[in-house]
Amino acid sequence: MKKRISDEEYYETYGVLSDIVDEDIDLSLEDSLKRDMLEGKRKRTLRNVSIKIDPLYLLSIKKIATLKGIPYQTLVRQWLVEKIRKELKIA
Repeated sequence: MKKRISDEEYYETYGVLSDIVDEDIDLSLEDSLKRDMLEGKRKRTLRNVSIKIDPLYLLSIKKIATLKGIPYQTLVRQWLVEKIRKELKIA
């Protein structure tokens, strides 16, 4: 039976730097998806995800969200949307 290694062990052993390229990568969305995102016609079904995050970052996110008066999950979703639109050059 193969021993399962943790994510930390994997990245320490194999690394990811060889997979990173320094040049821009052209990403594009289907025209219909892009149009739906811009017009706000996307479905509002949300899906739960789990990520590992440094506890200090999580505490910081929660404090920022409290100052803004919104739940921290909403703040993280807003940040993700902003970054996705910026990366994909969507208005």
